[in-house]
Formats: sequence, structure tokens, C-alpha cells
Amino acid sequence: MMRDRWDMRIHRATELASVYPFAAEGLRFYRQLVAFQRSLYTHIDEVLADDMKASGGALRDDLDLFLLLPQFSHFLVAIEQIAPLPVQQTAASLAQQGPARWRQLIEDFWHYEGSREENVTPSESWLAWTFLQPYAEYLAGRRVPVRQDGAPLTCPLCGARPIVGVLRSEGDGAKKSLVCMLCAHEWAFRRIYCPSCGEEREPQMAFYSAPEIAHVRVDVCDTCHTYLKSVDLTKMGLAVPIVDELATIPLDLWAREHGYEKLQTNLLGS
Repeated sequence: MMRDRWDMRIHRATELASVYPFAAEGLRFYRQLVAFQRSLYTHIDEVLADDMKASGGALRDDLDLFLLLPQFSHFLVAIEQIAPLPVQQTAASLAQQGPARWRQLIEDFWHYEGSREENVTPSESWLAWTFLQPYAEYLAGRRVPVRQDGAPLTCPLCGARPIVGVLRSEGDGAKKSLVCMLCAHEWAFRRIYCPSCGEEREPQMAFYSAPEIAHVRVDVCDTCHTYLKSVDLTKMGLAVPIVDELATIPLDLWAREHGYEKLQTNLLGS
């Protein structure tokens, strides 16, 4: 079931918090955030399950503000209780501004990922992103499979950027896929190909890993100087890519120290 995704993320975050003390605080926050996202997903499923049929339309053509807006106030209350202080303050400010502002923020992120409004702060954009994730995942789970040509740089369902790569066994090697930062859809991707600029010359592409975190690696492109982490399930079958990506902070530090910029920051801002 789709709901199991949320439980797997919570369980994995709990595991990794004990394995990687340097990431424990962030993972505890993430675990609380996912608990709210799970409850929102459940609510969406209860409301829409009887009426929702598989669709072949563009995912972002669907935005049910009648369903979502009443839940945003509950989301802001939860964030005020669990988030770091700057995000708490943003949530408190938004709570005072009311539904008209919430609608504007949600619509702007859904359609433009926060790029249309000049006065949207990073914290506001983050709030819209985390709030909309369960809804986007619900819609993605009810989409008719799309035919994929080549190696799309963005999600074939919603057009958002990838947040992590995944490696799985295939024959004598491994096949690669990417996971969407918004709807969590996973799509096949070429192993030697930059998800930022489309570079495919092998000398320009490289990956790095650390013995202490052997199942996660940094895939870098020396043409556009971006990177994205990939989780190798052939080395750690119990990994949950979205969560393991969050926990491996030292790899982000290494990449940035060497002049690479992350293609898409994660929910902890790294």
C-alpha cells in the first residue's frame, strides 16, 4: 500500500538517527514531519478514494484547494511545535495571514515551485513543498503509467527535479533511476548522464563515496558542477533512498567543499 511508504520512512529515520549521531537531530525532526504527512495522506485518501480513478492527465492540472486549504492551518500548528525556530516563526506569521495568503502560496509552488512570487521566502517555499508532498504522492499513485522516451531530466509525471538517485541490481551490474522531489515518482535513468545539464561524456562524470557510508555515493558533473547523491540498494537493501539521502550529511559537505552545487536540496536544507 502507498501508506506503507510513510511508515518505512519513519522507521528508517529512527534507525539512521542511532547509526549517524551527526544527523540525529535532523532525522528526529524529519520523523515528526513525516508523521504529519502520513496523517494528511490518510485524510486525502479517505476523502478522494471513492471518486479518484486512474488518470492520464498532467499531474499538476489537479489542485483541489477545497480539500487542501482547511488542512493547511493544522499543518502550520504542527510545524510551530516541531520545526527549527526560523521555520516556526514563518509558520506563525502565515497562520495570522489567513487562507487568502495560504492559497497564493500553495498555488505558486504547485504551478511554479515558488518562482513566480518575488516575496516568497525560502521558509515559505519549504512549507508549501512539505505540505504538498502527500497530495502529489497520492496523485502520482493514481496516474496511468507514462511512456518514457530517453532519460528525462525532470519527473515525467509532475515536472519537478529529482532529489536522489537509486541503484538496483540488473544482470551483472546495476540499473539507475531517479526519485522526484515532489511526488516521489521514480523513473529510469541512464547511469552516465547528468540530470542537470545532460552531459554524457564519461570523463566529465564521476562519483565518490566514503567507506563509512559505502551504500551512498555522490554523482558529480564537471561540466555544470552539480551533484546528486545516489543510494545503492545492491549494497544496502534495507535503505530508503529519500531518508538515507538526508542522513549522509558528510557527503554533502565534501561535495560543496570541492565546488559542486546540489541539484536539489533536501527537506533538511542540505
